[in-house]
Amino acid sequence: MSGMSGMSGTSGTSGTSGGAWHVAADDLRAYARGELAPPLLWSADTHLVTCARCRAVLAETGDPVALDEGWERLDAELDAPRPGFMESALTRFGVPDHTARLLAATPVLRLSWLVAVVAVLLTTVAATLSVRGSGTPTLFLALAPLLPVAGVALSYGPVLDPTFEMAVVSPMHGFRLLMVRTLAVLGAVLGLNGLASLALPGYGLLAAAWLLPALALTALALALTPRLGPVLAPALVAGAWVGLLLAAVRQASGETPAPFTAPGQGVAAAVAVLATLLLHGVRDRFDVGRFPGRRGA
Repeated sequence: MSGMSGMSGTSGTSGTSGGAWHVAADDLRAYARGELAPPLLWSADTHLVTCARCRAVLAETGDPVALDEGWERLDAELDAPRPGFMESALTRFGVPDHTARLLAATPVLRLSWLVAVVAVLLTTVAATLSVRGSGTPTLFLALAPLLPVAGVALSYGPVLDPTFEMAVVSPMHGFRLLMVRTLAVLGAVLGLNGLASLALPGYGLLAAAWLLPALALTALALALTPRLGPVLAPALVAGAWVGLLLAAVRQASGETPAPFTAPGQGVAAAVAVLATLLLHGVRDRFDVGRFPGRRGA
């Protein structure tokens, strides 16, 4: 400890004891209070690493209550979960911490779900390009509206959402939580659907005819959720969409099916508006106490 031996007789050290130098008692008390200033602080830090005697004196000098509180803060900090990439990105964009955590915990925003959606879309686009005999990408237009419906079904509710209990105790109304997650799901899935549409340039604007049906089906599934639950409502809406398409394709006889014509798009827009109004009217029924399928209900 040659650096400290040169400070003999100063405030930074005590005298020798068998040839060893030690930190002065007054400096140890200041060190325990966090009031010791450099360069004495640096010397004390270095010396305490190797000197058991000074560490013992420091333990007797320090406030045991403050020491216990410090250990508790350290344990809490070490045990605290580290935010993931998505949660960190959301908070950087100004999303509140609790909202970012609930969004990041949404099952359909995980990488596995997004990869599955991309795989389904790539397969559908490939299948559509391989059968160019028809002037309508019916397979793609039939599937694309169902992906956001499935995503919303997985994003809220006690049956499919593993974070539902955390969502229940969050400082957020059930309807608001559903809307936050729905917007996140729609942003992700509709964005992927839009990219898939760009892979079908030969069909022009017809390749985007899935958008209004997607919004209509999603709004209708949400509006029916308070009564039928987060699984049955989307399932019935999806089944009705598939049945409608099968009938429309059979009737079209090679032409563009009715849901993807201008009148059909108008009907989809009207359904989306009416379902949104209905959803707003039943927003209070998304409270946990009245939510269908609740565990223990």
